[in-house]
Amino acid sequence: MRPIRLPEPPTQTMGVPEIFAAGAYSVIRRAVVIGNGHPGSENQCVGLVRALGLSDKHVLYRVTRPRGGINEWLHWLPVSVHKKLEYVIRQICGYSRLLSAARGEKPVRHPLENGGNVGLSSVLEADVRQIVTMARETYEKDGPLLVVASGRDTISIASSIKRLASDNVFVVQIQHPRVHLNRFDLVITPRHDYYPLTPEGQEKIPQFLRRWITPCEPPDGHVVLTTGALHQIDSAALRSAASAWHEEFAPLPKPLVVVNVGGPTGCCRYGSDLAKQLTAHLLNVLVSCGSIRISFSMRTPEKVSKIIIKELGNNPKVHIWDGEEPNPHLGHLAWADAFVVTADSISLISEACSTGKPVYVMGAERCTWKFTDFHKSLRERGVVRPFTGSEDMSDSWSYPPLNDTAEAASRVHEALAERGWKLRP
Repeated sequence: MRPIRLPEPPTQTMGVPEIFAAGAYSVIRRAVVIGNGHPGSENQCVGLVRALGLSDKHVLYRVTRPRGGINEWLHWLPVSVHKKLEYVIRQICGYSRLLSAARGEKPVRHPLENGGNVGLSSVLEADVRQIVTMARETYEKDGPLLVVASGRDTISIASSIKRLASDNVFVVQIQHPRVHLNRFDLVITPRHDYYPLTPEGQEKIPQFLRRWITPCEPPDGHVVLTTGALHQIDSAALRSAASAWHEEFAPLPKPLVVVNVGGPTGCCRYGSDLAKQLTAHLLNVLVSCGSIRISFSMRTPEKVSKIIIKELGNNPKVHIWDGEEPNPHLGHLAWADAFVVTADSISLISEACSTGKPVYVMGAERCTWKFTDFHKSLRERGVVRPFTGSEDMSDSWSYPPLNDTAEAASRVHEALAERGWKLRP
């Protein structure tokens, strides 16, 4: 618990205590999180807000895209262009339905925008004008507004808020925005986002394409570089999870090995071959494990999960989470003695590496581009080791845990101080 710091008595040069002399205009007491609906991106924003002490004073907005039908092929467009094009398509489809009705034809049902048929239509939409107006009108009463955004679709929203209300907001963009960095007050991004500027990255880019591959310039003074992804895991969260999941995990035989399986990405491709290799390695180390808990992510292909379930699902030492709530992820982080994580998920690896416990990575040799730089940096720091299937899982080793979120929060404090602002005590 933080000690209460009382204001100093007034002096002849200060008619009011310092806490009041600073004025309400200089203290940030609330935050707005702008997400894109992807848990990995929004988790980074909430993690930073939590580290800044504003977990109970933030509002979540989302930038949502039209979904269903042809919309699934239009996600490469800027979100504003996508929405306008979807509106035109809707008008055309509506006109077609009128003609069909006039001919007596049965209308065809089209998917609802933003997944309205599954409850997503109620998501609070990120609206630049609304957020800017709120920041301006509440500035005198509540002080400046902290805006934290992450994900490609949030870039135009966050930069517009900065442009229209620069005197009332402090905008933090997480992950490199691939645009001019002066559109934000602070950019927090992993070092591997600058892989294209490294000698290894330059060798892989044809000369005529180099000017088009971002980022084109090294980080400047208001860029905060991290090793991995930001998240909500810290010692307090682990203690709370250990208590909440004590009844389920405390009786399990040790060592408890947690296996997190993600899914293939553009920079880390794999399929059933990796699933077969992973199950073979797990069967090899099973003798040194007390128990194994396996979790799949939303990105895990069915063909991958089926292989793992078929090979390990009936083993008495193995429990595979069925995807039903409650999600045991926090309990896994708190109670695991070691982790095995597929190389595709930077978020899952970053969270596991924040515990200081052994982390084994499966499939890093399949990764390309900036993912290779991420895994190389972790290996050089002694934070992770490759999972080969020859390990004795009862052997324990440790390292200084990754502390990216707390370090990024410290840099936010410094940047606010340079502007004459501060976060609420």
